Amino acid sequence: MADVLEVNEQNFETEVLQSDKPVLVDFWAPWCGPCRMMHPVIESLSEEYEGKAVIARCNVDDNPAVAGRYTVTAIPTMILFKGGEPAETMIGVTPADELKKRIDAVSG
Repeated sequence: MADVLEVNEQNFETEVLQSDKPVLVDFWAPWCGPCRMMHPVIESLSEEYEGKAVIARCNVDDNPAVAGRYTVTAIPTMILFKGGEPAETMIGVTPADELKKRIDAVSG
């Protein structure tokens, strides 16, 4: 079973920007209801894409510099990185099928 990778200011560059796989980062906070609604979706994607893409979470309360660097002003925000650059940004509750479509588009 694949775990969702917790990224923070210390490991963001190594785990996200230097990854050789696409990385979906879920920017969230514990007090955010819609963010909690996304957790099962993110966990499911982590299992489904194990070995093909990295699925990660970044708590914006604990890591404001990372959130600020990518202008995360609303949560949940999912940013899909490819080759260390943001390729797609999705704001708000996003269906799993939509996230899969976007991950698949940058994985090829």
